[in-house]
Amino acid sequence: MINLDVYILNFINGLAYRREWIDAAGVFFAKYSEYILAAVFIFLLAVGFRKYWKMILVSLLAGAVSRLVIGWAIKALFFRPRPFLTENVKLLYVYGADESSFPSGHALFYFALSTAIFVYNKKLGIIFYLGTLAIVFSRIFVGIHWPSDILAGALIGILVGWIIAKFFKKYENRIFRKPAEKENKIEQ
Repeated sequence: MINLDVYILNFINGLAYRREWIDAAGVFFAKYSEYILAAVFIFLLAVGFRKYWKMILVSLLAGAVSRLVIGWAIKALFFRPRPFLTENVKLLYVYGADESSFPSGHALFYFALSTAIFVYNKKLGIIFYLGTLAIVFSRIFVGIHWPSDILAGALIGILVGWIIAKFFKKYENRIFRKPAEKENKIEQ
């Protein structure tokens, strides 16, 4: 697995420094494209609050649990240096040299978020998955993540996002019931 990890890293990162615009795009997607997804998320919140509020709440919860709970626990137990510290990669920007690269926090968060969104709305979910793929692929390209960091983050994020979204969809009538509905239920 380690040799495959190094091979894939070298293949993807080996595309760097060939064209300036490709490097700029890689840095943009690795550093800034998450803000585009955040803007779409805020737009949904602003214009479609009544329609999307459950999806937004559940997807944020899934992302937070995936990254802040599970990701933090794994990183606390297992430190893996970033590829630019151990391999001769073409580094396009430095990011968190003292932080463990495994699993990718971006992959954890954005795959959990995208999966939860997909459970509620397939078209929006696909848009978020495409944005997530651009983020995580570019993080290998710029030399700050191993492919296995991304793969582990993706698998965990998808699993957490799916479990949380399915749980909330199954029990949403009980969980998201309005206070007046709860009072009526108690009186009956």
